[in-house]
Amino acid sequence: MDKQRLIEDVRKKAEGYFQRGEFFCSEAVVHTINELLGWPYPAEIVRMASGFPIGVGKSGCLCGAVSGGVMALGMVYGRVHGEPMKEKMFPVAAALHDHIKELYKSTCCRVLVKDYEFASPERKAHCVRITGEVAAFIAQKLLEDEEIANKIKTLEEVASCKE
Repeated sequence: MDKQRLIEDVRKKAEGYFQRGEFFCSEAVVHTINELLGWPYPAEIVRMASGFPIGVGKSGCLCGAVSGGVMALGMVYGRVHGEPMKEKMFPVAAALHDHIKELYKSTCCRVLVKDYEFASPERKAHCVRITGEVAAFIAQKLLEDEEIANKIKTLEEVASCKE
């Protein structure tokens, strides 16, 4: 598997879901990573991400793509009642936050979009890029984790398994 190609496929897939209006940012990330992982959760898991777009319910706070990204990381590194916290969860979630903050100077939705008219195609394109960046960052981190990477197939293989 060509890791760079797979990361770019993940980026494009998440961007496409958002660009076409099939999902908002947080939903696009969660759906794309669930797909990348081979659907360990039913497709309905995306519902949990539906309150995060436009900075948590349109409040303009934490970027929805980042929120969705942390949720997607939880699909891999999260826990259930009675389990100890997995040591990778906090560092990889913080790394996502720091990566987006370094690239865009903020993780706050209202700050990220302050230079755009909200309904403009330029603002949407900007948010689509951030969504793709979050999904690609997560894919890269998962591919760097040997335990997880060995379970990941190409998106084409995953799609053919679900049909």
